[in-house]
This record gives sequence, structure tokens and C-alpha cells, in this order.
Amino acid sequence: MKKLYISIFALALISTSGCKKFLEKAPDQRTQLNSVEKVAELLTSAYPESNYIPFIETSSDNVEDKGPGIGNESRTITQPYYWLDNDDNDSDTPTAYWNSSYEAIAAANAALEAINTHNFGNAALPYKGEALLARAYAHFMLVNLFSKVYDPATSNDSPGIPYMTDPEKVVVGQYSRGTVASVYASIEKDLLEGLPLIKNSSYRVQKYHFTVAAANAFAARFYLFKKNYEKVIEYASAVSPGNSFATILRPWNTRYNTYTLDEMYVYFTQASEPSTLLLIETASSWARTRTPRYGYGQVINNEVFTTNVTGARWCYKSAYYGQPHYSMLKWNEYFVKTSPNATIGFPYTIVPVLTADETLLNRAEAYAALGQNTLALADLNTYCSTRILNYSPTTHAVTLAKIAAFYGTTDPKAGLIATVLDFKKKEFTQEGLRWFDILRYKLPVEHKIFAVNGSFKTITLAAEDPRKLFQLPSQVTLSGVAQNPR
Repeated sequence: MKKLYISIFALALISTSGCKKFLEKAPDQRTQLNSVEKVAELLTSAYPESNYIPFIETSSDNVEDKGPGIGNESRTITQPYYWLDNDDNDSDTPTAYWNSSYEAIAAANAALEAINTHNFGNAALPYKGEALLARAYAHFMLVNLFSKVYDPATSNDSPGIPYMTDPEKVVVGQYSRGTVASVYASIEKDLLEGLPLIKNSSYRVQKYHFTVAAANAFAARFYLFKKNYEKVIEYASAVSPGNSFATILRPWNTRYNTYTLDEMYVYFTQASEPSTLLLIETASSWARTRTPRYGYGQVINNEVFTTNVTGARWCYKSAYYGQPHYSMLKWNEYFVKTSPNATIGFPYTIVPVLTADETLLNRAEAYAALGQNTLALADLNTYCSTRILNYSPTTHAVTLAKIAAFYGTTDPKAGLIATVLDFKKKEFTQEGLRWFDILRYKLPVEHKIFAVNGSFKTITLAAEDPRKLFQLPSQVTLSGVAQNPR
């Protein structure tokens, strides 16, 4: 389906995803936003309806080359494995994510304008909070995918991404990328203003909106990038008042352990899962990407399930689709037909973009960074208690001595952070979050490329490689926005 761009930020009349977008039914819905109910309905479009996982997971070190002729070699998957730019607007690409993020931002801005224009009263305040959080989240994702990672030790004056705070009223406007520092400042402003306004009872289905827990989890992630570790602890702790994280983590070694493979596909992304804090429905083929040449395979699967610092194995589930193709059983496709009798339609993947599991590990990292080793170990052991089959705190407890022996370091801080990053790498396999740790810690990435005869070469993405910044869509130059250097 052809998409008409009203501006570089892709307010679409007709979406390639087939979803109802912000301007699909009328040239300008802002004139119709004359009630709190309509604002609330619009905000369902304030979340990026494109999937970032395919291109950031395939760029990371959580994937492998299974060899020539083994698996699908679609451009969507092949390009990020080689760290090549892809300007296609197909689903699951950087350009699609850029466009859908600015569509989401446009919806948030239109809602905020309506709230500021009309006298809706206190009834609109929770939706103002949601709009601010949604706007902050979309910009946060964009700046970390398309700009240099924030580093509190520097001025962060490298190009950011345009921070949009007003609805667009021209066909092709001129915009500035600002700096990473200015974008982070704007994100923080929206975050801190919006979070106190959030009210869970405002939503019919809470997990698809910024609830109090989701907002705090996002704040914890934001401050982790800023390395403001006291704030990470503050907001992460607010996700689970009373420090009852053990009751809301994914139950890998209990309930999940009883599920069949088909049941795992269904339940992992269910809104009823306590660990899920924010779900986004994305127009994506990721759920059907089970046999790619470049992706999760036998080598990585073996690494995930090897013995870890606890001395035991993770109680995860995986399945193979003809070796060496494996799946972690996380993604279930939803297919929407173009009409009731049609044989064609659009695939969707529901993505848990914020979870209690990530939040707990983020807090553990913050404790470790501040030298609060006992608290860091407590969080790591809470996490492990839901991952190790027949977990015993006596036998399987993570200790500084075990960490030193397993990771070969006598520095407790370095060892604890290595443990957190290792746990996250395995926990979020096929979810893309490993890429953000690669960015934050400026880790190099190596990919093997196999030839028909079994020989291979290794390509490397260096710690400061400019290709760690995904390329902005080519159409941004029409509005005076420079692309990333190559």
C-alpha cells in the first residue's frame, strides 16, 4: 500500500501496516479532539507501531550465521547482520521504526494541544501524563538508535534527533537534530512532568498504556543510560512497592516450566503476565522469522543454556525448527485480514517493551555501580530464584566468590556488572535489549560469515564504530536534517 508523507515524520493517510493511524480518516483530526474520550482514543496511537527488535537483535552478538543456503536471507535480516544501511520502509526496518515513532509523537502532540486548548479539567490530566510519557519514550528510543549513546563524562554535543513538541502544520518543515544532550533534557522534562499524572484506572486495558509501574520502569531505564544510579534505584523500586519482585518476574522455573511449546508462544506476550509492564502491538513479521540464515541458532542456543555463575542451568524453553534453527518461544503472530473473506492481510507481533525482569536487573546494575554489593547480590538472587529449576538459596546463591571464579575478576564491581550483563544477554535473547547494553558499554561485536566450503571470515563492529548509529531515512534531508556519517 502506498504511503503519503505529509512530512518527514510520516503522518500517514494510508499506512503500510494497515493499522488505523493518526490521520487516516480525516486530513486533520485535531479539530475533532473536543472531548476527553476522543483524546484518550487518540492516545492509543501514541506508541510506535513498528518493531525495533529485528534490526537491533540481528546487529548484536546474540545471532549467528548458519551458513550458505541454510535459512531465509531476506534483506530485512541480512542488512543488519552486515551492519549495512537499509533505507526501505518495509516493516521491521530502521526507516519503518523512525516513521512510526514520529507518527506516535504526532498523536501525542495532538492530544496535548487539545488538552491545552480545551477546558477539559482534571479528567484530562491522566491522559496528559500518558501523552508526555509516550512522547518521551518514542524520542528516547529514537535518540538511542539513531544518535551516539549518552555519556555523562562528555558534553553530549553530537547530533541528536528532532524533538517534536508541537503538532506539524506545514507539509515540509525545516527541523534541527539538536544535540544528544538537548534531546535527553527534553525527555527528562516530559518524563518528570508526566509521571505524577498517570492514573491506572483511566485505562480499559492497562498493559497497553503507560501505567504507574510502566512509567517508573521507563524512568529507571532512562536514568540507567544517564548513569544516575540513585534515580535508577528510586524508580525501579517504585515498580514493585514492598520489594516483591519475586512475585512478578517471569515464572520460568514454575508455571512456564509446565507449558507446552505452543502454550509458551501464546502466554509470553499475554497482558495477564505480571512481569509485563507495557505492551505495544507492532506491524511486524518478527514472529514468523524462525528460520533465518542470520539469527538465533544452535551455537547461541547452546551458549544460553550452558552452566552459569550459579553452577546450574537456566530453566528457559527453546525449540528447533530443523537444526540449526532455534526459537526461544516468545513470539506469537497475529494476522489481520484485509477483509473477512480475504486470503491476504497483515502480520502483527505484540512486544513487551518494558518488563519487571529488566527493571530488577537494571536496579542490580545500579546497586553494583554504587558499590552496594549486598543489595546487588540480593537482586541477582531474586532473579535466579525464578530461573533455576529446583532453586536452592544454599546451593545456587550468587556470591562474590562465585563471581570472581566464574568471570575471572577480583574487582567486585566489575564482576557484579559482568553478571548483570550476562544475565540480561541470555534473558532477553530474541528481544533486542542486548543491543542497548552494547551501546552503553561500547562493546565491540563480531559476526562470522561462512562460505560454502565451511571456512569463515570475521567482521567486526568496533566500540566506536559509526555504524552503531542506524542511518536516518533519506527523506529527512528534505527538511534540513543531516544523516549520520558513514
